[in-house]
Amino acid sequence: MVPSQQTFQFSQYSSLYDLIVPADNLLRRINDLIDFSFIHK
Repeated sequence: MVPSQQTFQFSQYSSLYDLIVPADNLLRRINDLIDFSFIHK
């Protein structure tokens, strides 16, 4: 079973990133596909 990912808000400006960075951006797609939670531990 795959554990669910937790969401973290690292910046108060993260909502601005959602407005500025297009949804089809390569880095945004990579972030959606790969679990980077091991970095935050």
